[in-house]
Amino acid sequence: MDIISQLQEQANTIASLAFNTFGTLQRDAPPVRLSPNYPEPPANTTTETPADIAEQPKLMSAALVKAAKQFDVLVSALPVSEGDEEAQLKRIAELQAENEEVGQELQNQLEAAETELRQVQGLFNEAADNCLNLKKPD
Repeated sequence: MDIISQLQEQANTIASLAFNTFGTLQRDAPPVRLSPNYPEPPANTTTETPADIAEQPKLMSAALVKAAKQFDVLVSALPVSEGDEEAQLKRIAELQAENEEVGQELQNQLEAAETELRQVQGLFNEAADNCLNLKKPD
């Protein structure tokens, strides 16, 4: 897997961990009275013990930090750009010119292959007609 795909996968992992962490924190947050006019909020009825609830954010935060550090490692593994912006633009122009050359060569090969295909199809049709008409080829 190339480095860009690994970076994308790691970004997806970080997003998933963050989504789950925030959801868990929201789910496990104790109820709060919004105003003295509102009734007392219902008691938390989860089956988890308060120790489990207190430990979960720590574990999720550690996983999130670990994923972020892995992302940083992948970013540091990216190749360093060579030269300034002008050198990079020059390299891009060279690569585009090379791409044009290769594209033209491929186009020429495609045209030659299409010509050869038409010739082979013509010969095949002629052979098929000769076989159907039981003629001997000239």
